[in-house]
Amino acid sequence: MKTVNLYFQVHQPWRLKVYRFFNIGKDHNYLDDFTNRAIMQKVARQCYLPMNALLLNLIKEHKGAFKCSFSITGTAVEQFRIYAPEVLDSFRALAETGCVEFLAETYSHSLASLSSKEDFVEQVKLHSKMIKEEFGKKPVAFRNTELIYSDQIGEMVAALGFKTILAEGAKHVLGWKSPDYVYTNAIDNSLRVLLRNYKLSDDIAFRFSNQGWDQYPLTADKFAGWVKESAGEVVNLFMDYETFGEHQKATTGIFDFVKALPAAILSQGDMKFATVSEAAKAAQPIGVLHCPHVMSWADEERDVTAWLGNELQNEAFSKLYALKDKVKALKNADYEYVWNFMQTSDHFYYMATKWLSDGDVHSYFNPYGSSYEAFINYMNVLADFEIELDKALAAKTKKSRSKKETATA
Repeated sequence: MKTVNLYFQVHQPWRLKVYRFFNIGKDHNYLDDFTNRAIMQKVARQCYLPMNALLLNLIKEHKGAFKCSFSITGTAVEQFRIYAPEVLDSFRALAETGCVEFLAETYSHSLASLSSKEDFVEQVKLHSKMIKEEFGKKPVAFRNTELIYSDQIGEMVAALGFKTILAEGAKHVLGWKSPDYVYTNAIDNSLRVLLRNYKLSDDIAFRFSNQGWDQYPLTADKFAGWVKESAGEVVNLFMDYETFGEHQKATTGIFDFVKALPAAILSQGDMKFATVSEAAKAAQPIGVLHCPHVMSWADEERDVTAWLGNELQNEAFSKLYALKDKVKALKNADYEYVWNFMQTSDHFYYMATKWLSDGDVHSYFNPYGSSYEAFINYMNVLADFEIELDKALAAKTKKSRSKKETATA
């Protein structure tokens, strides 16, 4: 029996407003409220609400035989609460079916796993708490930001108590091996690793509406045949949830494809759907995945150069995490909130200077005119944030000294 593991990533970053040098020291509101609201409500209308309703109907129609999994970032949930609470309700309805699993990840979709273990653990715990509060169940499986993975990251995840982690089925890591099996982490063999079948996943996420593709149009029956022919026990189909209705518009027929897919898969007789945790238990691991260097699901290189591949990105990343000790020392919820959304990986993604096909993808998701504009805007915000941090710390120190002097007197 072949297992089909359908997983969706849900994420919306808090977008920064145009913040100029002359705003530094004067304007401490960093977010573009109008754009954040407009984008969230547009994506809710085009993707989240219709797709959630469709999945709920499919679960009912197939009497629980259809299953899927999600991870939803903390920044997305925050925006649901403010701009589209009906979306959060629809996710709760999916959770109540028992056929949908919600995974843990970093709260703000951050690159904390590349910064320090302390930052990473804090982000993951914050996210797990949020998932438990929203959907009533503590997550036991983990998906790192952008499927960023290495042996060491897997070890950290296992130490946090997670049983399963998702990663990219990158050729330079797998070699001749197939992504359609269960593997274990090289350092802690108790952690099961599920690898994305990027060929089949991208057939839906990127190639579905490409009329120049030699397999166009893609039908549910054709795709189910490909899944059946794949050599392996667990076929992991991982993609951004915004694929449905947002990147692939409703006019492409993407919703009709999804509606027909469960029946096409299940009619084969020897295939079943499973959540991430179920898929990890569906077959015994066939071996250890050795990944000493960090990989991800981004770009042709499948590494982290999408976020930390040039001097602009590395400078911004270093500057941000240099403020960590000040934020921790202040222990103020408002500053921690800003600190969290400034860690979101999208900010660094906008600063990429890639070309060719990767450059086209980066441009599609980039609200700035250039990587340099993204860098300058981010660094201006960060400069003001640091000034305010220093002021708040000075005031806290002064207040503490005053209390000590009063107590001594």
